[in-house]
Amino acid sequence: MSMENLPKDKKIILFDGVCNLCNSAVQFVIKHDLKDQFRFAALQSDIGMQILKHIAIDPKNIDSIILYEPGIAYYYKSSAAIEIAKGLGGFWSLSTAFKIIPTFLRNPVYDFIARNRYKWYGKQESCMIPTPELKSKFL
Repeated sequence: MSMENLPKDKKIILFDGVCNLCNSAVQFVIKHDLKDQFRFAALQSDIGMQILKHIAIDPKNIDSIILYEPGIAYYYKSSAAIEIAKGLGGFWSLSTAFKIIPTFLRNPVYDFIARNRYKWYGKQESCMIPTPELKSKFL
């Protein structure tokens, strides 16, 4: 997959493919993505690295989820989480209320969880392999 072949009508979630918390979050989004608007790629994957380079984010400095809307925008850390929840609609769209909290206050909480995610939730040896029925959701 190359940048030119990214689906233009889908939002792409870049996540840490070896993080158990991140993998659980991906499973949650898949389950609640009733409009089929999200696709997923591990930050460590070739396409994940290409997207990071395209949006000028150094992969060494990333311990965050990133929501990339090709040709439109990208969000990271707490802003990405809020935008993803908003995209799920229904009850989850209430999370947009957190936007009233300034980013400089939201992101330290996000960073604290990100720093401790392996200690609290564990880490896998390699990125998860999607099941055949979920394979189309991953880039």
